[in-house]
Amino acid sequence: MSENTFRALVLDEGDGAPVASVKNVALDALPDGDITVAVAYSDLNYKDGMILKGIGGLVKSYPHVPGIDFVGTVESSRSPRFAPGDPVILTGWRVGEVRWGGYACRARVRSDWLVPLPDGMTLRHAMALGTAGFTAMLAVMALEDQGLSPTGEGEVLVSGAAGGVGSVAVALLAALGYRVAASTGRAGAHAYLRELGATNVVERAELEAPPPRPLASERWAGAIDNVGGTTLANVLTQLRTRAGCASVGLAGGHSFEASVIPFVIRGVKLLGIDSATCPSEQRIVAWNRLARELPGEALERMTTVVSLGEVSNLAGDILSGRVRGRTVVDVNA
Repeated sequence: MSENTFRALVLDEGDGAPVASVKNVALDALPDGDITVAVAYSDLNYKDGMILKGIGGLVKSYPHVPGIDFVGTVESSRSPRFAPGDPVILTGWRVGEVRWGGYACRARVRSDWLVPLPDGMTLRHAMALGTAGFTAMLAVMALEDQGLSPTGEGEVLVSGAAGGVGSVAVALLAALGYRVAASTGRAGAHAYLRELGATNVVERAELEAPPPRPLASERWAGAIDNVGGTTLANVLTQLRTRAGCASVGLAGGHSFEASVIPFVIRGVKLLGIDSATCPSEQRIVAWNRLARELPGEALERMTTVVSLGEVSNLAGDILSGRVRGRTVVDVNA
């Protein structure tokens, strides 16, 4: 590989699903942008799995480099905000979808999409968090804005708790002093979730049955829902008065068949979390809080590191729910 090329996982349009392979790519092929980053790590998210399998029409043109997150160091800059050598994080902005992303040793983006790596955080830990950790932090911040506090009564529920966002949410809430109920349907995940700090593990089946009535007994002081569908409808019926539910993922479906009664009678709040395009100021606050408030050892317990060549084989696993915690991609391995 010469200094004018870099390794990347490239998707080419196939017959049906796209075809992924690791190739050497010319630097000139990178998209426009005022910052070029030497990428250290990317990660694997549910959306990455969809892109690798060609599901949902997220990629419009090929060849394409996926990877919706990355961290690395600035290699060249035409922006006063960053200088060569600065460590940076990128999540969102449809990188890895409509623009080339992080499954490559180089990336070129707009400077206003980047966040400086917080003090005390390593590049690997930043990508062990990635979009999942960033989204979990935004969900916690949204619930706090609604009055959630560690000094309050009751547990905070996290559904889909063994996945990426769920794992970070459990560990983060526990580190902040909340009592956390983690919901999962994965066999063998109970011990893992308790290691992350869950005080209680709730079987997924408890939240999957259609709610028998518009309101159930008040159970949760707040919730972070990663599932959607019937699970979300059930969670809303069990929230305490004026509690909030941060809705993060819709793996269980887009349909929403909940009654208006929890909103009218109990004043519960449904908070949609969009981590893709939130303002830069909020991004910096969230990342700095993650650096201060989530212990590195908690991240290590939930993280697996793989090479660039292993990524495409894991796409089906993450879509079927067989990937636990966070998967970090060492793009230089």
